[in-house]
Parts: sequence; C-alpha cells; structure tokens
Amino acid sequence: MRVFVTGASGWIGSAVVPELLRHGHEVLGLARSDASAQAVAATGAEVLRGDLDTLDVLQEGARQSDAVIHLAFVHDFGNFADSLRKDRAAIEAIGEALEGSGKAFAIASGTLGITPGRVATEHDQPDPATAHPRQQSAAAALALQNRGVRPIVVRLAPSVHGAGDHGFAAVLVAVARERGVAGYVGTGENRWTAVHRDDAATLFRLAVEKAPAGAVLHGVAEEAITAREIAEAIGRGLGLPTGPAAPEDFGWIGPMFAGDSPASSTVTRELLGWEPTGPGLIEDLAHYVR
Repeated sequence: MRVFVTGASGWIGSAVVPELLRHGHEVLGLARSDASAQAVAATGAEVLRGDLDTLDVLQEGARQSDAVIHLAFVHDFGNFADSLRKDRAAIEAIGEALEGSGKAFAIASGTLGITPGRVATEHDQPDPATAHPRQQSAAAALALQNRGVRPIVVRLAPSVHGAGDHGFAAVLVAVARERGVAGYVGTGENRWTAVHRDDAATLFRLAVEKAPAGAVLHGVAEEAITAREIAEAIGRGLGLPTGPAAPEDFGWIGPMFAGDSPASSTVTRELLGWEPTGPGLIEDLAHYVR
C-alpha cells in the first residue's frame, strides 16, 4: 500500500513513516522545507514538497496514494483559530480528492475534554461546548464516510512521549526548572493519559491497514496517571520539591494539565489487536530531566 503522510518529519510522523516502511508499505511524505525533505528522504520515503496551505499539493498526494495519514498541524497557540482553519481546510481538500475511492483517511485528534470527570471511550461523542476545538476537525473527517471515503479518527493521549520529545511533558519539566518546584493544580488527583510515540505509530499503521470506515480509535496506553504522580516524578528527577500551583503558572498548557480527562483504549485494542509495548510516561520522564 502507498500511504501519503502529512507531517511526515514531525514528532509523530517521523515514527509513523519508518513504521509503515518496515511493514512493506510505500510512503509519500509531505515536506515544507529543505530540512524536512532531507529527513523524510533519509528514511527511504518519497518526498512531496508542500504544506497545509498548498491544498492542490495535498490533493495530488492523496490521489497518488492508497491511503492518507494526516498528522500535520500548525501549533500556533497565539493564533489557534487560524491553525484550526488550516487543519479543517486540509481535511476538506483531501476528502474531496478521495471522494468515492473508499481509501483510508486517518487523522490525528485528541482525548482531552471528551467526557470530563469520567473515563472516555471510543464510543463517546464529545460535547462541542467543552471538548478541545480540534474535535471539529474530527467531525469533518468522519462525515466523509458519506462521500465514499474510509475516514478514521485517532484520538491521541495528550502526552505522546519518548526521547527527543519537545511537547507537553517537556514543557512541564521546563516549567518546573524555571519555578524551582514541580507543580500540580489543586490536589493533583486529576487524571492524564499517555502513550509512547512508537506505540502511536503502530496504531496509525494498523488504522489504515484494517480499521473500518468511521472508526474512532484511542491512542492511549495509560488511561489515568494523576497530575501529582507526574509532578512527583519530575521533582525526583530534578531534585525539586513538589507542590500545588495555579493553572496560569504552567502557561498555555495550564488549562489542559488542570483538567480531568482519563480515557480507555479497550475498544481499539480489541478491534485492531493493538498492544502498546513502550515504556510508561513516569518511566520515560527520565529522558526529560537529564
């Protein structure tokens, strides 16, 4: 199978591409810069130059391939509305190119805020008033099922961790270094989910290989790690005290880290035979505190 991957050189994409190649698939990777193109080519994948603004390029990549994995996203929290607009436009453009083909189209979404206060499952439909705004993109992708596409939404844990990560866990460590204390909000009993990057990559491969149209999958290896456990692990690693903090002390990540958003992946595991094997977040935090 030939798979078109947007965000091919990104944090998750750079694990998805070699995962696909190892299992006998061909990969066409979108690259927006010379450095990204070199990184994608070094894996043995074919390079397609473009970005989320070149909708015609996205459509050409989709038409040339048997499946699409959409991972590219502009993480501009200063202008998040524009990031969402670009994401939605990319999904609509790719969907138009795939219309009537029956090809798989997997996109990345998230588990945050789906069912605040209880464990979310793949069957839960998020409330637009409380869920993360990217759920709107997920809804747009799933609607493509009515247009002859095989859409799949992969809701990822907020912590997709591993060596080299500059995401959520790394931000929490940086905040602890700056403040001199590893913090949590309130009592720290609010729950956080996590998955190792390699396990997430495996899930995306399985998704395009065999997930049915309209499938919602959860990329969650650990469904309920408390914020306090995370803070204590960071504190141990940095030799810092642990204590309560206000959400604003964490910057842009504060509202998310303060939320209670556990999620399970039982349905996903049973449907695809996905079994995470990577280290857990607490163990993996050793890479972040060196």
